[in-house]
Order: sequence, then C-alpha cells, then structure tokens
Amino acid sequence: MKEPYFFGYGSLVNTATHDFPDPQPASLRGWRRAWRHTDLRPVAFLTAIPDPGAEIDGMIAHVPGDDWQALDEREWAYDRVTATQAVSHRLKHPAEIAVYAVPAARHSFPTARHPVLLSYVDVVLQGYLRVFGEAGIDRFIDTTDGWDTPILDDRAEPRYPRHQPLTRDETALVDARLAAIGVRIVQEV
Repeated sequence: MKEPYFFGYGSLVNTATHDFPDPQPASLRGWRRAWRHTDLRPVAFLTAIPDPGAEIDGMIAHVPGDDWQALDEREWAYDRVTATQAVSHRLKHPAEIAVYAVPAARHSFPTARHPVLLSYVDVVLQGYLRVFGEAGIDRFIDTTDGWDTPILDDRAEPRYPRHQPLTRDETALVDARLAAIGVRIVQEV
C-alpha cells in the first residue's frame, strides 16, 4: 500500500510553519512556480504550473492521518494533482505523491491591488535557505515566474498568517537577493 505524501514548493519548505510528519527534500520534474493572484484570495501567492522542461526543489511530507480530505480543505484554493512519477525523493517505501496547484483558468497576474506579501516571501526564502542553502534560494528564484510583480512590505505588521521572524543575516540575504533581480517593494497605501 502506498503512503500518501504531498510535495510542497513554497512556505511548506519552511518546517517552522507546520508539523506535517516526515518532511524531507525532494524535487518535482515538469513544473515550475509562479506568483499568481486568484479571485479566491485577496493577495497573490505561489502556485505550480506545468512546464515540461523545468524542475523545482521542495519538500515532501506525509499527509496527516492519511486524510487527503482534511489536507484538501487546508489547501482549498488549489486542486490536488497526482505527481508521484514526477517526484524524486529518498523514501524507502512506496508513496502516492500529489502537488497542489491553482487551476489555470483561475490565474491572474499580481497587481498593486493584489500584491505578494513580503512576509510570505520571507517565510519561503527562509525555508529554502535552511534546507537547500544559498544555492537553494538562487534555484528558487530562477525557477519562479512573476518577480516583476509588486511585493508589499508588511514586515512591520505581517499579514501572512504563518510568518516567521528572520535573523538579521536572513533579512539581509533576502533583501540582497530581491534587489539583485530588481524586485519592486511597495509600501501599504
């Protein structure tokens, strides 16, 4: 019997944001990440989009209680897509692996009215730094579309519900990487 796992490619890489069992690094072939807005949420967030030539790093973790329905409810803005054959991992037992992705028909590009939250970017990049090192942050940036979107500086009052404090060095690293790719940080109006 295959055990149920999911592939996380954003904030779920940061294990300080969850307690899902058996998290471990993995990669997903045939997909890339993108910053997108959907009418289901007020701000933009990450989704996975099919791309046959791409591969992204992330984490797999066991579905709590083997209960896909409960996880589907948590990830309500996404569709669950089977990805077992596309995931490379180190598990020693058979697994059924899925990735959550926003349906393409619901995608729109982030805007000043529907920006990406800097507190969300911080959590994601902190997770990649801690699991994959600085090279992991660079791969994350290279395999994610939409960096030309506005990013709302909400660090003083984080709006992302699972935000995490960054160390001074982590903050400097995130800021430097975002500046290097020309990200536009905006202030709340």
